[in-house]
Amino acid sequence: MHKPSVAELRPVVHPAGVKDRRSGEHWAGRLYMREISLRIDRHLVNTRVTPNQLTYLMTLFGVLAAPALLVPGIWGAVLGVVAVQLYLLLDCVDGEIARWKKQYSLSGVYLDRVGAYLCDAAVLVGFGLRAADLWGSGRIDWLWAFLGTLAALGAVLIKAETDLVGVARHQAGMAPVQEAASAPRSSGLALARRAASALKFHRLVLGIEASLLILVLAVVDTVRGDLFFSRLGVAVLAGIALLQTLLHLVSVLASSRLK
Repeated sequence: MHKPSVAELRPVVHPAGVKDRRSGEHWAGRLYMREISLRIDRHLVNTRVTPNQLTYLMTLFGVLAAPALLVPGIWGAVLGVVAVQLYLLLDCVDGEIARWKKQYSLSGVYLDRVGAYLCDAAVLVGFGLRAADLWGSGRIDWLWAFLGTLAALGAVLIKAETDLVGVARHQAGMAPVQEAASAPRSSGLALARRAASALKFHRLVLGIEASLLILVLAVVDTVRGDLFFSRLGVAVLAGIALLQTLLHLVSVLASSRLK
C-alpha cells in the first residue's frame, strides 16, 4: 500500500490557517512539532488506527506527567517533559489523521478538550507533590501539594471560562463567537490585555510551559541540593493561576463574547 510522502500529506493535514490559529495552535506546534507529526502521520494513515484512539493515548501521556514528576531529582523532571511532549505530538497527530481519513466527530473534539484539561492539571498537581518531597527523609510538607492543586484548579478554570462562552451562546441560540468579539470594550482593559499577552506570564500554568519550567527549576535545585526553587515555582504558579482566573473572567464579561 502506498505510503504518502510528507509533501503529499502537508496540504491535506496542514490546510491554510491551521498554524495561524490564534487560540488553537500552540507555539511549540508551529515551531517544531507539526513537522515531527508529519513524519509520524505517514506511518499511520494507512493503518486502522483512528483519531479518537490517538486522542485517548494523548490523554494518557498527559496524565502520566504527574507520576513522572514524582521521580526524585532531574530525571523526574525530564520524564515529565517527555510525557508532555508526547502529549503534544499526539495532539497534532490525531487531528492530522482525522483530516487525511476524513474521520471527523464531535466526540473527538470533546475528548481533545478533556485531554487538554487533564494534562495541564496533571503537570501542576505533580509539581506540587514533587515540591512536597514525598520520598524525602524528612516530614512531607503538604502545603506545596495544596498550592500545586490550587494552581491546577486555576488552570482548569481558565480553560472552562473560555469553553463556557460557547456553551452560553449555544444555550441562548446564538452563533459561535467571532474572534473580534474577544476584544475588551474598555480601553483600560484592552491595554491590560495587550500587556499580559506581551509578557506571556499566564502561559506558565499551561502543561507544556510548566513542564519546561519544572525542568529548569529541578536543575537549579540539584545544584543547591534542596527544593527551594521548585517550591518557589509552585507558589508563583499558584498565584499566577488564581490571578489569571480572575482577570480572564473579567475579560470575558467585559468583551462582546456574551453579547
